Amino acid sequence: MSFIASFFSGFALSASLIIAIGAQNLFVLRQGLKKEHVGPVVLFCSVSDAILIIAGVSGMGALLGALPQVAKGFMLIGAGFLFWYGLRTLQQATQSESMTVTQGASVSLPKALVSVAAFTWLNPHVYLDTVLLMGTASTAQPLPLRPFFAAGAASASFLWFGALGYGARFLQPLFATPKSWKILDVVIGCVMLFLAILLLRQGL
Repeated sequence: MSFIASFFSGFALSASLIIAIGAQNLFVLRQGLKKEHVGPVVLFCSVSDAILIIAGVSGMGALLGALPQVAKGFMLIGAGFLFWYGLRTLQQATQSESMTVTQGASVSLPKALVSVAAFTWLNPHVYLDTVLLMGTASTAQPLPLRPFFAAGAASASFLWFGALGYGARFLQPLFATPKSWKILDVVIGCVMLFLAILLLRQGL
């Protein structure tokens, strides 16, 4: 039964880290509300998390901890991207014409994947939390049980992003008017700028 305990230990830790308001989650939520490229976006986020978790459990976390300048570089790059995206989203909210659930503001699949890739791989907290913290936590598990720990952690990511992306459609009645989308864009834009400022402060 010890492998079950290791699985749920990884699941619980991953869930506690991933269920937080952040740039990646907000992007997935918005795509889910629009019912636009939900499957590919959810799959990309889940697989990316699984790769990072496996890297951390395999020892990449220790390497990252020994190279703080790498994390600092990602913080500055991530801050720049979040600042740009936040300003763009706020500008979109001020446009006279806005979108509803069924029209406007569509993005192509490549563009959606590029955006979610930036939110995922340019986010330094992904490396600090998913790789470094998960990697460190996995050392408390016996070596033969670490794959089960990683599997549990990855399962939490697949479950969360799937629920976020596909569950967002139940919120669609709240976003039936352009005004609701303007409010969402303002909230997303402000959160992006706030996260950018935090990353900039940490990076400097």
